[in-house]
Amino acid sequence: MQFIKNFFHYVKSYSKYVDFLILIAYVALSLIGLVMVYSASMVPAQMNEGNSEHYYIRHLMFIILGFALVFFMTYFMSGNFFKMKGVQLIMLIGIIILLLITMFFGTEVNGQRNWISFGPFGLQSSEFFKVVAILYLAYIYSRREKRISNDDYSSIFPLVFILIVSGLVMINDMGTWMVIAAIILSMFLYVRIPFKILGWSALIGVLAMGMVAGIRYLATGSVLSAYQMHRIDTFFHPFSDPMGTGYQLTNSLIAISNGGLFGTGIGNGVIKLGYLPEPHTDFIMAVIAEELGLIGVLVIIALYLIIIIKALTYAHRSTDTFYRIICIGVAMYITMQVFINIGGISKIIPLTGVPLPLLSYGGSSFLSVSIAIGLLVIAAKHVKQKEIELKNRGI
Repeated sequence: MQFIKNFFHYVKSYSKYVDFLILIAYVALSLIGLVMVYSASMVPAQMNEGNSEHYYIRHLMFIILGFALVFFMTYFMSGNFFKMKGVQLIMLIGIIILLLITMFFGTEVNGQRNWISFGPFGLQSSEFFKVVAILYLAYIYSRREKRISNDDYSSIFPLVFILIVSGLVMINDMGTWMVIAAIILSMFLYVRIPFKILGWSALIGVLAMGMVAGIRYLATGSVLSAYQMHRIDTFFHPFSDPMGTGYQLTNSLIAISNGGLFGTGIGNGVIKLGYLPEPHTDFIMAVIAEELGLIGVLVIIALYLIIIIKALTYAHRSTDTFYRIICIGVAMYITMQVFINIGGISKIIPLTGVPLPLLSYGGSSFLSVSIAIGLLVIAAKHVKQKEIELKNRGI
């Protein structure tokens, strides 16, 4: 009993350092996602699994795990843990092994080999690479801060290394790689690396991507897979083959137009009734737009903006380069993934198969974003602690 009292006392006393607005936005998006996954997946689940709650229950399991993970990171983890060289080494080796296993032995889903199957569950290693990339670059460039300002060309090497590793993702999953590339580029630019080093880094990056593309061409006879080529063609001509390659995008646009201002109501959407394959995954925003309307979509975007603005605010307030870079990385992670998903289903950009953070069905994506939110909360906690210490000293 005393242990429980001490636990709650610790949580209460430590809560003054926690930014609860970030956590509220995270929980709200997760619960909205849970409701919409259930609404979108009832029919496919009944048809494919014989249980209308199949996807709902599985997603609920990952939400509970994600909440527990964020709670643990919020109250029992420090950023110093991720500054340890051994931890960084384990993360890098682990993610490289997972990416190699995915490339050679992964399961192909929807034309892309980006899953490792473990019985009824699957692991998408590229989702966790986003978090590893953020932590690795934050660790490296916070330690090399003085070298960067002195035009030290060794600053290129960490970027080249992480870009080469990201090539393992690009080979099989271009959409996820675009998010990773945006994260890496934004963090690289944020550390204010001199223009000469940026130029050489860009050249090396282009050469590295060219090598990856050349290897793929020699191996398959094409830089892009047939699946990716179909998606590009669908972007330019979505209605030329509405029952074939343009089927998903065509029905997604119809669903968005059906929603209007206030939507048809939760559960009342039509497009999920066999017209949109797997509506609970990458196309869940189309179901949301139909059932919750423009108002619902704007509420969801506002919740994302809370997290993004908070991340940028703490990046500005922090005096520690490690936490600043983490905040920028998390902000770009959420921003790019939301833009690529919504842009794809609304025909702003070609479809890429990128899930909507915290809303789309999928354990790997949800847990990856949850870890990113946990990192943001840790960074915010560090900023608040430092500010309170300075205030108590009268500085």
